Amino acid sequence: MAIDVNKIKELREITQAGMMDAKKALEETNNDIDAAIIWLRENGLAKAAKKSDRVAAEGVTLAKQNDKYAIILEVNSETDFVAKNKDFLALIDEIADALLAANVQTVEEAHGIETVKGITIKEALIHATATIGEKIELRRFELIELKPNHTAAFYNHANSRISVLLDFEGNLDNNDAYNVAMHVAAMAPKYRSINEIPVEFKEAELHVISENAKEDPKLQGKPENVLTGILQGKLSKRLADVNLLDQQFVIDEKFKVGEFLKSKNVSLKTMIRYEVGEGIEKIVTDFASEVAAQLNGGN
Repeated sequence: MAIDVNKIKELREITQAGMMDAKKALEETNNDIDAAIIWLRENGLAKAAKKSDRVAAEGVTLAKQNDKYAIILEVNSETDFVAKNKDFLALIDEIADALLAANVQTVEEAHGIETVKGITIKEALIHATATIGEKIELRRFELIELKPNHTAAFYNHANSRISVLLDFEGNLDNNDAYNVAMHVAAMAPKYRSINEIPVEFKEAELHVISENAKEDPKLQGKPENVLTGILQGKLSKRLADVNLLDQQFVIDEKFKVGEFLKSKNVSLKTMIRYEVGEGIEKIVTDFASEVAAQLNGGN
């Protein structure tokens, strides 16, 4: 059966399917566009299901806001090549806009939210998985409500792999707020303040510092009280390194971040930093193994 090239083009524009998939869909449905769309969606579901157990540890992060909420999210793909695809980036923006317009808190709830294209986020992710050929998933997001007498700030790094969302109590100049967000992106503090650092973290760090001290010849033979003071000093420095307010402000090093915010009469209430793939255990596969898997018909 001859396939109308114009129908292939039309079907691809509607569904964003690949050339061969569009051709196959029309062949299977006797050149019926509507039936071909359904065929592609059903076939897409099957393709996506095959990819559901793959590890998606690449992707992008994004932070943005509207007049009511601010959001930060991470959407994962399997390779960083796909993460640079303009259609993939457009999908992330559509998901962010849909979530900004809805008051949901979990990924499960987010899956049921409709995008501007009239399909749910879950359907959009399945469609992207089938079309792009990689597992695409919404990993996480956080929404904060914009409150009176608060200043929200966000920062997206140029590589789309790190995003930051901050909420300050008080009115902070937008440029200052952006600079603090940029500092968080660069310095990656684990905690907002020293008060948020868990006891377990402090104990673990002190143990490491104490063990290292045993190998330091400069500390051998020091009186117990002197050694204790040195170890506590090293611990204090370590804790200052991992909490934002005690870090030296990279934009203006005469201040610590906490001192800078105090000088502006604001306090930081929320600090969220996302980096692509953090906490995901990646599967390392060498090129030869990948080729062998493809030759054996692996998906």
